[in-house]
Amino acid sequence: MALALPAVRTAILRAAGQALVAEDPIGPADVIVVATGADGAGVLEAADLVHAGVAAHVAVFSDPPDPVVDGEFLRRGVPYEDSAAQSIRQLRALGLEEVEQIPRPVAGTEDEGRALPAWCAQRGLRSVVVVTTSDHSRRLRQLLRRSMGGGPVHVVVRPARYSQFDPGRWWQTRQGVRTEVS
Repeated sequence: MALALPAVRTAILRAAGQALVAEDPIGPADVIVVATGADGAGVLEAADLVHAGVAAHVAVFSDPPDPVVDGEFLRRGVPYEDSAAQSIRQLRALGLEEVEQIPRPVAGTEDEGRALPAWCAQRGLRSVVVVTTSDHSRRLRQLLRRSMGGGPVHVVVRPARYSQFDPGRWWQTRQGVRTEVS
């Protein structure tokens, strides 16, 4: 009985971690969108998906301007590179040619849910793969499905394999515990 307790505990903790991760089947898409906060993990996953033939086109969300930080970099004579510009530069360095910045700035998941439907409608898109961190994928999928309203655009959320959150071992790191609790 005492030997079974750690195995049961591990199974419960793994299930709790897996509850955060969306595992949708992925197929060909019109575009791959890198969610805010996906950072380098999202960029790498998007590049892998393009190289695997899922889509040829990648888009990243614009950052909201930060007048203090942007202004201070400019005052010091240093051009400021926001996360969207950095992601675009990295995607191009990884061999992607069709990279676009979604013009409406977003500050988080709720903003993404408002911006994505209009952007897809403007371009007549029918299928989109949104790449995000593994721990955020289920929440983002639920929000996007609500915001898309069951319309003509099919959205699949893909957790980045390079995310720091490991649903099978999250309780073994301080960052994993912090992520799971929040």
